[in-house]
Amino acid sequence: MNKKPSTMTAETAGNGSAKSGHRAGPLTRQRGREIQTFGEIARLPLGLDEEVCRSSVEALNQVLADTMTLRDLYKKHHWQAAGPTFYQLHLLFDKHYEEQSELVDQIAERIMMLGGISLAMAADVAEATHIERPPKGREETPVQISRLLEAHELILKFARNAASKASDKGDEGTNDLLVSDVVRTNEQQVWFIAEHLVDVPEVKAD
Repeated sequence: MNKKPSTMTAETAGNGSAKSGHRAGPLTRQRGREIQTFGEIARLPLGLDEEVCRSSVEALNQVLADTMTLRDLYKKHHWQAAGPTFYQLHLLFDKHYEEQSELVDQIAERIMMLGGISLAMAADVAEATHIERPPKGREETPVQISRLLEAHELILKFARNAASKASDKGDEGTNDLLVSDVVRTNEQQVWFIAEHLVDVPEVKAD
């Protein structure tokens, strides 16, 4: 018996067949509906009421937006530092940038854990942040540090208040994140950079 020649084509020769619909190439340019809208809570069995989760998510997204802005402000100043303390501040600003980046991830993951949606894109963060936008140009070192200190204080005030509210509502996980991580990290960074603005003699005491 003579066998019929194969009729397999490039379309059916991938990781499957025409019958199964599988192909080796990627399926690009896909769009679809959102599976969860921003502001919606997808409840998880956490033992917390939906309104408690919603309240914490809203507060955490504000902290997240301000933390992402502060993180980027540190990177801007890291690149644009100037003057006799350039080397020290170049390194310090980058260290603080990395620490703020860790906070960003922790805050965003807490938001998702509570069933919310975390802010992610720069345009959305710019709309939400309370931190004043700096100019595109380069600024003097004292101005750079002042901007950072003002941003830290804004975050610290909001985070302490949000932590207290979360605790009152029984959301101790959010309270712990805000106090143990956000507040303590920002307080230490304030100390490290504020000392650079103390006006003391460099060589000979008064």
